[in-house]
Amino acid sequence: MKATIDWTGNASFRATSGSGHAIQMDGPPDHGGKDLGPRPMEMMLMGLGGCSSFDVMSILQKSRQDVTACHAELEAERADAVPAVFTRIHLHFVITGSKLKENLVKRAVSLSAEKYCSASIMLEKAGVEITHSHEIRETP
Repeated sequence: MKATIDWTGNASFRATSGSGHAIQMDGPPDHGGKDLGPRPMEMMLMGLGGCSSFDVMSILQKSRQDVTACHAELEAERADAVPAVFTRIHLHFVITGSKLKENLVKRAVSLSAEKYCSASIMLEKAGVEITHSHEIRETP
């Protein structure tokens, strides 16, 4: 896996993935940024959410669950001192669908957290406390 990062002025950088996808990152205005994109630590948090959501949906689809939406809400706390690393992260999944089975949704979230989500497991090994929760919403 590869990526490149190119400075685009002030506190702004263009990140390009090895697969050719790019995103603009920027710092806050009080640090020289112009608020043109997410902060690098926000990107890490979004990456964690994407990784875990991908796993949860894959597991639920293999379990033949009729999922119509998967929404993940992430909330993180960071250390007060530099480096301001993540100390705690909570992922809350809202899974919407028809006749979803509670035990299969719970299993999908647990498997992602404990076995499949590389980002989550890597952060936990670095000392970040990561918790998960979920709720099921029936499709009207």
